Amino acid sequence: MDILAEILAEQSKKQAEKIAKWIGTDAERFAPLMQLFLHGELKLIPRVAVVFGTVTDIHRELIMPYLPEMISRAMQPGMPDGIKRTVVRELQFIDIPEPLHGDVMNMCFDFLADAQQAVAVRAFSMTVLSNLAKIYPEIRQEIIVILADALEQANTPGFINRALKTIRALTK
Repeated sequence: MDILAEILAEQSKKQAEKIAKWIGTDAERFAPLMQLFLHGELKLIPRVAVVFGTVTDIHRELIMPYLPEMISRAMQPGMPDGIKRTVVRELQFIDIPEPLHGDVMNMCFDFLADAQQAVAVRAFSMTVLSNLAKIYPEIRQEIIVILADALEQANTPGFINRALKTIRALTK
């Protein structure tokens, strides 16, 4: 299967599921999708991200070899929200390898503190940091301070709700 041709052929959930089914757990079939996500044209990222999310919702283990490059790509200046959102979303659900903890924390703190970031990017960053605070309790207070500031400017109920729940969880 030519993944790029299939992605360009049709933009639908059905098409994303078809591609995801073909990839299955096969790392070799997943590799071209990752190349598109990591190195493809930025205008294709929204379509690639839908297929990527469909695959990784079932087989998150496939992203593990690509984590350093995914994190690096998300941290590059000027990256579209779709890349950042996809990367941080995935980080919520996995055990992040210890050597990447520092980079992930820095990235998520930057995203969370930046009011110009998309709400989803900030919300997912909040969850990733909350998960890492279980390993590094010393970051709890910094997360709480950033969230308190963010709540003063927050304008979406979902963000406010997640922030309040995160603060409660971190103060237990």
